[in-house]
Amino acid sequence: MRVTARALQGFGAALLSPALLAMIHTCFAEGPERNRALAVWGACGSGGLAAGALLGGLLTQAWGWEWVLFVLVPLALFAAAVAPAVLPADRRTARDRRGGFDVPGALLATAGSSLVVLGLVSGPEAGWGSVRGAGAMAVGAVLLAVFAVVEHRTTSPLVPLRLLRNRSLVTAILIILVFQSALGGSYYIFTTYLQGALSYDALEAGLAFVPLTLISMAASLRLAGLLLATWGPRATLFTGMLANGSGMVLLSVSMSTDATFLNLVPGLVVWGVGGGITFPAMFASAATGVAPQEAGAASALATTSQQIGGAAGLALLVAVATAGLPDSGPAPAAAAVADGMSTAMWVGGAASVLGGLLAFTLRKPSTAPPMETAGNTPAPSAPRDERSVPDAR
Repeated sequence: MRVTARALQGFGAALLSPALLAMIHTCFAEGPERNRALAVWGACGSGGLAAGALLGGLLTQAWGWEWVLFVLVPLALFAAAVAPAVLPADRRTARDRRGGFDVPGALLATAGSSLVVLGLVSGPEAGWGSVRGAGAMAVGAVLLAVFAVVEHRTTSPLVPLRLLRNRSLVTAILIILVFQSALGGSYYIFTTYLQGALSYDALEAGLAFVPLTLISMAASLRLAGLLLATWGPRATLFTGMLANGSGMVLLSVSMSTDATFLNLVPGLVVWGVGGGITFPAMFASAATGVAPQEAGAASALATTSQQIGGAAGLALLVAVATAGLPDSGPAPAAAAVADGMSTAMWVGGAASVLGGLLAFTLRKPSTAPPMETAGNTPAPSAPRDERSVPDAR
């Protein structure tokens, strides 16, 4: 039952994330305007993480972990009720209505990516050469290859393959994959360290994340847009990934059984700044040069890489953290837990720094302004309805 409920929750999130991104991309013009919108979106995510960590600790300590899930139900119902009144309406064209929905592509993409994630998650426990490990990943890869063939032949593809010729989008997808692999696993690693090595309770562990997320919010709102406008996406993404990884490495050095929270603060600060810069910058790069009618597909590719990266990173970093721990017997000593978590955090940080090098494959932004003369002054654009955006499929 829990697995089914979790699958339904994931299905809803899979619909929501790319739709939100596509809405941002179509409502805000490419450049500073969209960068500011993505910075606010990223800051809201960081704020939600801080609130969720704190509220989750309070609810778990007071009434149990079940309430962490239950409290989301009225919030989700309220958001669904007010969404039609506050969100811009979709604008579907006659071509969109004729095209239909690519059911075979959707099934192949879902099954293929799910099996790849299953193999990555199951590999450390079942063995990388097992059916659940390499077997699942191999079948998933075959299904994704078939998906590419189907998308090439269908008249209404779920993901137009021409999007993969967009260097900014492909590079952003790879950076998102690496960033989320480091970030998704490291949150779990840090929480386990706080509770397993420092004996924090659920509330204390939640409070420990508040400085990290507040700093990330500030960096997203105040630094990301400024750096994108000043340096462009290449230098901004590299700087963000470098700071993100450096903060994780600095934190790993401080992770011991006798560490105080103050010992951890420098790493948390650098980590938060890096994440706050990187998050909006990589999604801004993913939307660069994408036509409005394909914003939904591009956003889906970006968020899919985010989810796959998070699942893969969690599995791999947990495997690193537990490599030196006994499979059975008494609970491992706190020092062994701390050492394993520190090593995993270091690996995640190093991966983030190396992933930042991918930013240099982006095209350099053009610095020359367009020339305007009396004969080629662009005509003013027609007014548009701000509450109407293209369909974000």
